[in-house]
Amino acid sequence: MKLAFTTEYDGSGFSGFQRQKNAISIQQNLEEAIEKITQEKKVINYAGRTDAGVHALSQVFDFTTDIKREEKNWIDGINSNLPDAIAVTKMFEVPDDFHSRFSAVERSYTYVIYNSRSKPLFFENCSHWDNNNLDIDALNQQAKMFIGKHDFTSFRSSSCSSKNPIKSIRDIEIEHHDKFIFISIHANAFLHNMVRIMVGTLLDIAKGEINLSVEEILSKHDRSYAGKTVSAKGLFFLGPKYDLKFNIQSPTEHLLDRFKK
Repeated sequence: MKLAFTTEYDGSGFSGFQRQKNAISIQQNLEEAIEKITQEKKVINYAGRTDAGVHALSQVFDFTTDIKREEKNWIDGINSNLPDAIAVTKMFEVPDDFHSRFSAVERSYTYVIYNSRSKPLFFENCSHWDNNNLDIDALNQQAKMFIGKHDFTSFRSSSCSSKNPIKSIRDIEIEHHDKFIFISIHANAFLHNMVRIMVGTLLDIAKGEINLSVEEILSKHDRSYAGKTVSAKGLFFLGPKYDLKFNIQSPTEHLLDRFKK
């Protein structure tokens, strides 16, 4: 029997999702929590390898087990062995051929910008502070140039190991709420640091620090033409999207709703 779970976490105190030898990760905490209630060592599959400091609203992971329990018992049992910064939210029984990463047809991220002269005192760990005057019209116009299928070589980190830099962006949404700017990006897949470089480039253009357009930077196929890599703490993994046959609802909600509460 294969089970899939959605989980959310505040990534501030972790080295990222993927297990590492000399640092504390989300994966390690989940696997240790699962082992405590099953007495079985499990290596979970997961939808996205979020970096240190990156958060998630609906990360998905899966594993195989012969243990049968009610959804509430699974969720309560795992959560009782997790730190406060991580919470499992839903469980789904999925086919044996399901894989959290490889079965995903789309992934979504939202980047949160706090645009104000004053520091985001109560949102320091979950937003990127920019105290400059931003040209919002330019942000919107330039963001639309990312939509479609492109070679994103200009928007990948030097350590990115992906063999294929061509990705398809289905949509980009830019929304405002008070001093916050939310940039949401939906794509089939992402390169390492791709979202953070995309957002950094949009901000640099909106501040007049880059004179090239997004379209021109894409055509350069050269990272040096793009903008800064913005901080990880403003990035939220909303979750993957799957074929309906897997019956997994993710992402569960819009990030803006959380900030309105």
